[in-house]
Amino acid sequence: MKAAVLHQYGNAPVFGDFPDPVPTHENEVLITVKAASIKNLDKARASGTHYSSQGVLPAVPGVDGVGVLADGTRVYAMGITGMIAEQAIVDRGKCIVLPDGITDADAAALPNIVIGASLALCFRAGMQLGKTVLINGATGVTGKAAIQIAKCYGARRVIATGRNPEILKTLPSLGADEVISLKDSDEEISKRIKALHAEIPIDIVIDYTWGHPASLILNALKGGGLNHISSTVKFVTVGSMAGDQISISSGLLRSSAIEILGSGFGSLSPEALQKFGSEVLPQTMQWMAEGRIKIDTEIVHLADIEQAWNRDDSNGRRLVVVMR
Repeated sequence: MKAAVLHQYGNAPVFGDFPDPVPTHENEVLITVKAASIKNLDKARASGTHYSSQGVLPAVPGVDGVGVLADGTRVYAMGITGMIAEQAIVDRGKCIVLPDGITDADAAALPNIVIGASLALCFRAGMQLGKTVLINGATGVTGKAAIQIAKCYGARRVIATGRNPEILKTLPSLGADEVISLKDSDEEISKRIKALHAEIPIDIVIDYTWGHPASLILNALKGGGLNHISSTVKFVTVGSMAGDQISISSGLLRSSAIEILGSGFGSLSPEALQKFGSEVLPQTMQWMAEGRIKIDTEIVHLADIEQAWNRDDSNGRRLVVVMR
């Protein structure tokens, strides 16, 4: 079969021939892969820096993808073997059947976004109908989707921040009620967030930047201390695009009802991870099929994998490899 073949950690995979995968267990099934997205996890594993990188080379990258089973059923699945290939082995019992109305490319791009948005909202922030949500770093692929997903879960108001001025202009069309540019001065950003928080308290912050923007937001949400009852704010950090470290004063936490949480596989319970596959992802797939969630994808062909590998999604799009 044709595949993206990784010959050396740290190098881009190249288009070439690779042995056809063969199921070795009764729960394993062969899938004809149609599309697989290129994610940071895929790149980290291929670079040799991820804890799961150890393995025999050459190998095929790609942790998940969309394809067709032998009976013609379209499914999303995690790969037992690499998924950026014409064929792969998946677990028969863990395939998610795709709804009509969703494309292969969108279905391949969506799951990683759901991990970064829906799991943070549902299981770390405790999203409920009527909440006000601030998405910090909303001009990336996951941030844009998080706006829409928050509205699907019944957010009363969504506030979005970001640096890309062109993408910021598009966020109201995705459901953002307020948009704040992170290119504004610190004083302007803080003043705007304080005013919005005073008008209708912000309940949840989903943070994709950490670093200086996160520090600004936390300080803007600080309570007034004595004789002032602060509303509870759950601040959930998912990424660190603006830096991995911030300084938080004891006074900020003592004067506020702010809960700082992280969202990632290590922070989620086994029950949450089980619900990801059985409830959260199928529901989000259905919303996408109904047109309630839209994401921007850029399709590249398997034969062009080497050139596409080192690109990123900074233009607000997710790269998706199609096999034919």
